[in-house]
Amino acid sequence: MEQNEVLVKLDDISQAYGRGSRRFMAIQDINLAIRESEFVALLGPSGCGKSTLLRIVVGLQKPTTGQVIYRGKPLQGVNPQAAIVFQTFALFPWLTVLQNVEVALEARGLPDKMRTPRAVDLLDRVGLDGFETAYPRELSGGMRQKVGFARAMAVEPELLCLDEPFSALDMLSAESLRGELLELWTGGNIPTKAILMVTHNIEEAIFMADRVVVMDKAPGRVVADLPIELPYPRNRKSPPFTAMVDHVYGILAGHTEPEHVELGTAPGEPGHTRALPHASINELMAILEWLEESPGDQFDIYIVAEELRLDSDSLLRLTDAAELLGFATVAQGDITITPLGEAFAEASILGRKDILATRLRRLPLFRWLMTLLRAAGSQQLNAKVVETALELEFAPEEVARQMETLINWGRYAELIAYDDEVFYVEPDSATKVA
Repeated sequence: MEQNEVLVKLDDISQAYGRGSRRFMAIQDINLAIRESEFVALLGPSGCGKSTLLRIVVGLQKPTTGQVIYRGKPLQGVNPQAAIVFQTFALFPWLTVLQNVEVALEARGLPDKMRTPRAVDLLDRVGLDGFETAYPRELSGGMRQKVGFARAMAVEPELLCLDEPFSALDMLSAESLRGELLELWTGGNIPTKAILMVTHNIEEAIFMADRVVVMDKAPGRVVADLPIELPYPRNRKSPPFTAMVDHVYGILAGHTEPEHVELGTAPGEPGHTRALPHASINELMAILEWLEESPGDQFDIYIVAEELRLDSDSLLRLTDAAELLGFATVAQGDITITPLGEAFAEASILGRKDILATRLRRLPLFRWLMTLLRAAGSQQLNAKVVETALELEFAPEEVARQMETLINWGRYAELIAYDDEVFYVEPDSATKVA
C-alpha cells in the first residue's frame, strides 16, 4: 500500500436545509481528497459549514448531493474507521478516567481482560498516567480533553477528526495540548493514518497542519487549498510562518468592494441580502482607536490580531463590520482606517452614537427594519414577526445572529429599543429622516 494513498474523497458535496423559498445552502460543491499521512485543517469563519462537512466525512450526516468515497468505495452510514473529538469534552461524569476510555473499547467488542491494559496504555500516551481513577470533575479542561483524545484513539481510527478541539480551553492549556498532539502525530505514536481538524484559528491551522483548506461562507465553499511546507516544530515568530498567516488572512478578509456591493440589498429586494457581521460595537471601537493612534496608514491584519489579542475569527468579523460601516478598507491582508473611521474613533460618546446611527440608516437591513416599524401603527413589532421575515433570507442559526446584531447595534445608536421581545422606534429617531 502506498503511503500517500487517498483515504477519503469528497465528490461534489452540497448540503441544503429547508424547502422552497426557505431552502439554504450550508455548503456547496465541495471537492476534497485527504491522503494517508496528511494532517489537514479545515479553516474558515463561523457559519461556513466546517463542522457540517466534518459530520458528512464520518457519515454522521448524509449530504443533499454528492458522495463520500472512503478507500475507493462509497461511504454507507457511519464510518467505523473514523473517530471524532469534539470541542466539548463529552465525558461521562459518573465514570473514572479509565472507565471513560474503556467504554470505547467495549463498544468495539474488545474482551474484558484486554480493555484495561489498552486503556492504561492510551492514557499513558496522552500524559495521564496516574489519573486513571480520577473523575472528570477533578481534572482541568486540558486534561479532560486529553481523555477525549485517548477515547477517540482507543478505537484505533484510520481517520481522526477534530472539531474545534482546543476552543473550549484556556490559552495555556490549548497550547500545551496542541504540542502534545503534534508530538504523538509526528512521532508515529498513534495508529491514525490521517487527521482532519476543523478550526477558525488561522495560527492554529498553520502551526499544526501540513495542508490548510480555506473555506468561506454564504454558502460554504473551498476558496483555497494551501500546502504548509514548514518543518516541525514550527516557530510562530519566523518570517515564513508570519508570511503564511498574512497570506491566509488576506484570502479570508478579501478586499473592500464598492459601497453598493458591500451594502447588498434588503429582504424582499432583488439580489443578495447582506448579513450583518456578528460583531461587538465596543470591540470595533477598540480596533478603530488602535488604528487611529498607531503610526502609519495601513496594517497587516494579523498584526492587529496580535496586538489586540483577538482570535482570527473575531477579528475578521470586526474588520467586516468596519468595512460595511465605512470605517475601514481592506486589501491584500491589510486594513486602513478611513477618515470617517478616524472621526468615529476620536468622537465623544454621543458623537459616536450619531455617526453610527447615520451609517446604520444606510444599511439595507436596518432600513428595512425601520420601515417595518414606522409602518406599524404603534411603531412597534413583535420580535417573532421580524424573525419570521428573516427566516426567508437566512439559515436558522444565522437568523439568531442577525437578531442579536440588529438589537445590539440599534440600541447603541439609539435607533431602536427592544424590550420583552418587542422592537420599538426610539422617540428621537422617529423624528429624523432615514
